[in-house]
Amino acid sequence: MAGTGQDHTGVNTIKSVSTRAERAYPRALEEVAAPDNADESDEIDLLALVSTLWREKLLIALVTAVAIALGGYYAFFSAVPLYSATTTVVYEDEQGSVSGLETVLGAGQVTPARITTEVEVLRARGLMGKVVDHLGLTQIPEFNPDLRDIGLLARVRSQVSGLLASLTSTGAAPQESVPDLPRTRAVSILLDKVDVSSVRNSLVFNITATTEDPRMAARIADTIAELYIREQIEVKFDKLGQASEWLSGRVVELQAEVEAAEEAVARFSAQTDLISEEGLRAMERQLKDTRDRVASLTEARAAAERRLAALEAAQSRPDKAAAAGDAELTRLLAQLDEGRPESAQIFDRQFARAIERARADLERSTRQLAAVTQAEAALARQIEAQGRDLIQLQQLTREAEANRLLYEHFLTRLKETSAQQGIQQADSRILSQAVVPVSPSFPRKSLILALSGILGIMAGIGFVLLREMRHNGFRTAEDLERETGLVVMGQVPLIPGERRSDILDYMRNRPTSAAMESVRNLRTSLVLSNLDNPPQVILSTSSIPGEGKTTNAIALAHNFSGLGKKVLLIECDIRRRTLNEYFDGGPGHGLVSLLSGERSLDEVAFRPGEFGAEVILGDRSRTNAADLFSSERFRDLLTHLRSQYDIVIIDTPPVLVVPDARIIAQQADALLFSVRWDSTSRAQVKEALRQLWTSNIRPTGLILSQISPQGMKRYGYGGRYGAYGGYGGKYYEA
Repeated sequence: MAGTGQDHTGVNTIKSVSTRAERAYPRALEEVAAPDNADESDEIDLLALVSTLWREKLLIALVTAVAIALGGYYAFFSAVPLYSATTTVVYEDEQGSVSGLETVLGAGQVTPARITTEVEVLRARGLMGKVVDHLGLTQIPEFNPDLRDIGLLARVRSQVSGLLASLTSTGAAPQESVPDLPRTRAVSILLDKVDVSSVRNSLVFNITATTEDPRMAARIADTIAELYIREQIEVKFDKLGQASEWLSGRVVELQAEVEAAEEAVARFSAQTDLISEEGLRAMERQLKDTRDRVASLTEARAAAERRLAALEAAQSRPDKAAAAGDAELTRLLAQLDEGRPESAQIFDRQFARAIERARADLERSTRQLAAVTQAEAALARQIEAQGRDLIQLQQLTREAEANRLLYEHFLTRLKETSAQQGIQQADSRILSQAVVPVSPSFPRKSLILALSGILGIMAGIGFVLLREMRHNGFRTAEDLERETGLVVMGQVPLIPGERRSDILDYMRNRPTSAAMESVRNLRTSLVLSNLDNPPQVILSTSSIPGEGKTTNAIALAHNFSGLGKKVLLIECDIRRRTLNEYFDGGPGHGLVSLLSGERSLDEVAFRPGEFGAEVILGDRSRTNAADLFSSERFRDLLTHLRSQYDIVIIDTPPVLVVPDARIIAQQADALLFSVRWDSTSRAQVKEALRQLWTSNIRPTGLILSQISPQGMKRYGYGGRYGAYGGYGGKYYEA
């Protein structure tokens, strides 16, 4: 027997078988144990992105075609054609003002703000209301929704809305109707259909009207321009009228003010004794001369006082003669020196007369100074009074003159304004009238189709990328190995068959097919995984049901039996018991009966039809399956089977469903973990491997099963992987 001499301790054996995987992927196995700490790259693989879009090109093309079809239906059949007509108006800011009343008429330099203001004037509701009234737009269904033909569905919706409104408004006060509602709605609709834009770096702006009727569009554009120009003239006439009325009142007021000012000047002139400005200046010169005379008289008086004091202070005759400065006294003094006594009396009389003359001179100087000083004061008072009167007269005269000038200015402006009322012109004129459009401006069919195509491409790409982002399965062995860190030993395509029994027929009838070759590759990888101690007890499991683990176990048993090996297939998934759907004619008892001792190995093991291996089916048990596989009887059974068979393949339940696989794996030499292609999620695979890891179990290898060759080709992997590669057609049976 092949199992003779081998170490039958399950844990040691499975560890030795998985040594190669551990040696090849030590870091990845640790990542499986702690996936939360795994480092994921944030880089975007542009080549992979382009490849994904390319392989889904048909889907993107389909979405694009649908989008273009919808856009074409809207452009050619659903959309209501609209026609646009444009009237061009120029603003002539260089037009001169006849009267020059820039401030009165509001004329001035045209600025961008002024142009923007004019554009808003063109879009004002007041002007649009005049257009509605002028053209009678309230009688046109396009501008009056009440005149439109509504469908049955819209009519029913309107009636239901009215009924609900009447029910909810019970007891409430009746709402006031909106005055002239049709006209208000027509103005709002017209505003939506009119566009006014100014031409860059110019004083030209375009008025564009868009309606369902081409002639109506041209009429609306022209009417807006005409009414706008007419409104400019009306505004100017209103301003001129207001200016004339204001100027007339102001002229009357100024005339009265001029008359009052002139009367005040005349009255003041009559009440005061005024001199001219030249006479006032002569009086000022006279005052100056008087003041000069006062100064000289003051000096003369002071000299007289000094002379009198000197005469009165002299004691001796020589001093008196010197103080008097009189030649006669000097002569008499000389005679006294000659001894003429009669000269003394004469000297004294002469000196007394000198003192009298000095006193007379002082008194005369005093009287003259007082008179001149009094005259100076009187003249100063007269000049001051005359100056005040002259200043007041000049002020009254200036006020009268100012009122007269202002009156003349406003009188002139009043005459100019009155003359200008009949020659006013608008600031704008029509540069070109609207032309009735021949072709509709909407819908722009080519643009709609182009945008639909672009949106379709974007939607298709978005859908493909979203689906790719939401994809959580495995499509390649490389992806599975990179994610789990374990070796993918087999890549098994989906074996066709409507029933499970058809799979056995496929194995027998197509031994050289790609699917069977992939099973041989799996067998070879498993045998070569440990040349020193090839596995004997092989366990097949998966994360969840439906991943192909049972089919892989059957195919592997069939393949091993083709080598002349004595192979036993055991169904340990006793809760589902699906092997009886593959094999007919099995005994009524199975594994549970064998473990309980009710039946022997020969009674429960059978060889179905042309299947090369023996099979032990599962049967029901009242004992919990996990307890059953944890028993010594099960371990003893496997030990006995090692001595009876070359290969024992065990099909176990999924890891995430029940703990049976982890219990049985303790006695196995190899564990093959099946992952369904493009179906099993990464989280499920990681969690199943984590549970195996926590039980100190490391899978020997992974099987990427139920691969769709067409799907691999669609994803662009058909020529690179496994037996389903693009070059396998020359080697494998179809």
